[in-house]
Amino acid sequence: MELSERMAAVAAMVTPGSRLADVGCDHGYLSVWLCSRGIVRKALALDVNRGPLQSAKRSIAEAGLQAYIETRLSDGLSAVEPGEVDSVVIAGMGGRLMRRILSGRKEVLAQVRELVLEPQSEAAEVREYLQNSDFRIDREDMVCEAGKYYPVIRAVPGGGSRLRGEELRFGPRLLQNRHPVLREFLKKEEAVYRSVERALSKSSGKKAMERQAEIQEELRYIRRAVEYYEM
Repeated sequence: MELSERMAAVAAMVTPGSRLADVGCDHGYLSVWLCSRGIVRKALALDVNRGPLQSAKRSIAEAGLQAYIETRLSDGLSAVEPGEVDSVVIAGMGGRLMRRILSGRKEVLAQVRELVLEPQSEAAEVREYLQNSDFRIDREDMVCEAGKYYPVIRAVPGGGSRLRGEELRFGPRLLQNRHPVLREFLKKEEAVYRSVERALSKSSGKKAMERQAEIQEELRYIRRAVEYYEM
């Protein structure tokens, strides 16, 4: 079994020897991949729907890993006990849903050593949640798969410095490391916003002006992010 580039980036963030909670496990491929290579000791494959859990059970059985991976019907982390896992992975969800899942089981998060998060949207909301919940972003990666860009965030307990606007939007570690995939993303985002800005310049009215102001603000953040690559 081979993981997609996106999920391989997620897997690379998981600390070896961990006990894993794979939230929204889908077919269970991540848990199977990590356990079959001895990267994690045990895994809980969690999903809110029975269909994906059945698929995960088949994947686990085919790999002969029933002794190492347990499936549980779970809304987020609701079926996980405090102290039961060291590493929590949430991938392939929107940022707002991730925030809801994380905020719903703070007693579980209080005893984990890492969160590995791959938000499909609203990544800024995830980063804001982390800094307000005494988690520090210590690693980030970004991949482009099938024309879409995916940030991957590893956060550990312990507060850090407050993030600036461009860091919330684009990732403090991605910016500090001048990640090449983020640079591609910034170029495309700037082109999209410039195009929208040109279209709005031909419009009038309150809503158009408000939208223009929003676009200009986003372009300022993009410009600040691009400056990291010019240092």
